[in-house]
Amino acid sequence: MSFRAGSIGASPWNAFEDWSPKLLKAKAYEQILLDIILGELAPGVRLEEAALAKRYGAGLAGVRDALARLALEGLVVRRARAGTTVSLIDLDDVRQAMDARRLIEPHCAALAASHAGPNDIAALRSAFDDAARAIKARDIRAIVDMDQRFHVAMARACRNTTLARILIPLQHKATRFWVYSMKDDTPAEQLEEVRRHLKIVDLIADHDADGARAAVVAILSGFSQTAKRAANAI
Repeated sequence: MSFRAGSIGASPWNAFEDWSPKLLKAKAYEQILLDIILGELAPGVRLEEAALAKRYGAGLAGVRDALARLALEGLVVRRARAGTTVSLIDLDDVRQAMDARRLIEPHCAALAASHAGPNDIAALRSAFDDAARAIKARDIRAIVDMDQRFHVAMARACRNTTLARILIPLQHKATRFWVYSMKDDTPAEQLEEVRRHLKIVDLIADHDADGARAAVVAILSGFSQTAKRAANAI
C-alpha cells in the first residue's frame, strides 16, 4: 500500500490552504466570484481574460486560474472557440444545490462544534463585525462578502476538507440567487439574520453539536421563503 507524501502526520488542512479563497493568488477568484454573485458580471455575459485582468489589477495567469475554478463550480461556462460566459441562473440547479446544502451544512456545523478552536471561533465572530454599518448603508457588496467569510470560516472549522470543498460552491450558488431578493429585506430583518448566524457561533463555541445542527437547519428552512421571492424576481 502506498500513501501520498505528507498524508500521514501532516495537517489535513494543507490541501485546503491551496484552495482557500483567502490566499493572495486567489484574489482574482474572490473578486470575479463576488461580481458574479452580485450580478455586476451579469448572467450570459462573455468574459474576456485581458479585460478581467485590467479590471481587477490581476495577471492573466491568476484570471485563468480563477475562471477554471469558477467553471468547476458551475458559475461560468467555458467552451472552445466560444470563450467563457457567466452561467445563467437555473432554478432547478439552485433547488438541487439547496437540497445538497440541507444534507451537508448542518453536519458541518455539528462537526465545527466538536473541532473548532479559538482561532476558528474568532474568525466566525469577526465575519459580521461590519454588519450594522453595511446594513444601514445598504452596502450589498459588504453584506455578501461578510456572509461568504462566515461560511468559509465554518467550513474550515468543521475540519473536513472534502465537505468544505463541496459546501462552499453550493453556498455560492445559493447566495447568487439570494441577492435577487435581498432588496426586499428590511434592515431589521437583515440584522436579525446576522443575529441568527452569530447564534450558531455561540453554539459552536459551547461545543453544542446538536444545537448548531438545529440552528443551521432553521436558517436553511427560512431560505425556502427567500427562494420563492427570488424566483418571482428573476
